Amino acid sequence: MVKSELNKRSPLRILEKSIHGGVGKGNIGVIASQKGVGKTACLVHIATDKLFRDKHVIHVSFASRVDHISTWYEDIYKEIAKKRNLEFAVEVHNEIIKNRVIMNFSQEGVRVENVFRSVEAMIKDGHFAADSVIVDGYDIEQATEEDFKAIRDFAGRINLEIWFSVSLKGKGPLFNDQGVPIILEKHLDTFSVIITLQYKGDHVSLKVIKDHGEIEPKDMHLQLDPKTLLIIEEK
Repeated sequence: MVKSELNKRSPLRILEKSIHGGVGKGNIGVIASQKGVGKTACLVHIATDKLFRDKHVIHVSFASRVDHISTWYEDIYKEIAKKRNLEFAVEVHNEIIKNRVIMNFSQEGVRVENVFRSVEAMIKDGHFAADSVIVDGYDIEQATEEDFKAIRDFAGRINLEIWFSVSLKGKGPLFNDQGVPIILEKHLDTFSVIITLQYKGDHVSLKVIKDHGEIEPKDMHLQLDPKTLLIIEEK
């Protein structure tokens, strides 16, 4: 399969249709779940799909190490190439990898405003025309109102799409009656799209909780394959 056909047949087109064409420039989307369910895999698949469409992605990691992020990208790419019988897989890989930058930060003692200032410098001074920013491993519970304001301001000022991963913690209820993660209730205006991941026996289901102002949980008819960690259509 050639790259153009792969893009048309990608299950990510279903994801985009489920949220009115995508998160959109200047907006922020969230993948939320408990730890270990597959948030990073989903974000990397979303990012890789953008790379296949010749878009530029900055992946901001708050993990202590970034080598495993590169490994995630390599593994997801190999699974997509194998599953779809991608032609010229090595050449395509070498072509798209140039459109991705991984940046690493520690959340301790570093304000999110400074993080995004560095990202902005990469875009402007580094001449890296990013279309999307993936933010992985950032602890929302540690964020202040000023941090959320900085996030909103950055998305609007730079006019690109931002995806966050959010870990749902604790032993009590994780969602309110509308299905919104309780940790995000106070910050609903910050996020245009909220998608949750939940175990369903032998797979992980994806559900839209907020879709550009509309809060009404709905099944996306997509799931995370536990073997390949790819987003796939429901069988």
